[in-house]
Amino acid sequence: MKAVKEALHVATSPTIVVCREEEQRKAIEFCKSCIEQEKAGGLYVCGCPGTGKTLSINKVIENLSSWSHEMGLQPIQVVAINCTSLTNTSEIFIRIAEKFNPYKRASGRSTPLQHLQSLFSRKSNLPIGTILLVIIDEMDYLITKDRAVLHDLFMLTTFPFARFILIGIANAIDLADRFLPKLESLNCKPTVLSFPAYSRDQILEILRQRLMVLEYSVFQPLALDYCARKVAAASGDMRKVLDTCRTAIDVLEAEIRDNSTKEVGNDIVTFDHMDIALSKAFKCAKVDIIQSLPQHQQIILCCIVKLFQHSKKNATTIAELNRSYLQICKSLHVPAIGSIEFIDMCRVLSDQGLLELGKSKEDRLKRLTLKIDISDILFAFKEIRFFQNCLGNKLP
Repeated sequence: MKAVKEALHVATSPTIVVCREEEQRKAIEFCKSCIEQEKAGGLYVCGCPGTGKTLSINKVIENLSSWSHEMGLQPIQVVAINCTSLTNTSEIFIRIAEKFNPYKRASGRSTPLQHLQSLFSRKSNLPIGTILLVIIDEMDYLITKDRAVLHDLFMLTTFPFARFILIGIANAIDLADRFLPKLESLNCKPTVLSFPAYSRDQILEILRQRLMVLEYSVFQPLALDYCARKVAAASGDMRKVLDTCRTAIDVLEAEIRDNSTKEVGNDIVTFDHMDIALSKAFKCAKVDIIQSLPQHQQIILCCIVKLFQHSKKNATTIAELNRSYLQICKSLHVPAIGSIEFIDMCRVLSDQGLLELGKSKEDRLKRLTLKIDISDILFAFKEIRFFQNCLGNKLP
């Protein structure tokens, strides 16, 4: 069963990314066009979690590297940055600048961004065909953390001698709609490439492709079809499918341990095993979302718990919630974000289905209600000392 779990692990990269051929083709054509014309370009890749965005872009990089070698072009250099790992959003510009000039950083008073703007404003001595591929993953983070960086990144692609392709990857499908007018006014509108949720048939095809490396059957076809239908109807998240299938194997293994008379040679994941695994997967879906949120969004949820838990209140305003947030940040010595970023984070939490925002001419007066149980938030943070301190529950 170990080999099966490895084949179904999210971290296991398949040799071929099926069901995303068209999206990969469009991304490759976009990049080839930029390279052949020696011009910069911006590509915004969006789609719900688990729709193969990062996996597909990694395959695009592999294909572009092979293509550039066959064409006798300069090797494509890649800078891959995950926004959630940044301590400061300006690190993005440092990483890009160092790739263009690895032995000399911007000196004097100029910032890394100003250094790049200066570099891309004049003709460089770089060999013909030299281009840098900048992959910015989890770009959603920039919506709430530093919107100016988002604008500045795409603005760099408009400079006359810019030699890089910017590919931003984000889970927020509406990011382009929310910021496209601003980017368009700055003349740096990116090409948008959307990744739709996987359908039942696509999920089954991906599972077959991952399991074909095995020489034996582990799942009943009915069990796989049930999983594919259930997840496709809920979210189309392939990561959820893989995790659920691995859980179904755990259920089978537990059954085998509890029943020593069972013949090992007939071990197979049945519909019943998958049903148990799916129940577990969808029961904790909201908990998974809460645990994967950026820290300040998690602090906001803690504030709501404190406001609602020991009172009859079931609603508050953004202004009142912000006051509670500032108090908690001060007590825990955590630098607080500004009011505009705070409102943006409340919108993101609303987009995630965790909060509901009412309507008001003033954002600070908007009514805010919780769309999930307080118990889900408490369960998500129960073993984390920092959030227990936020909630006022000191761990020993």
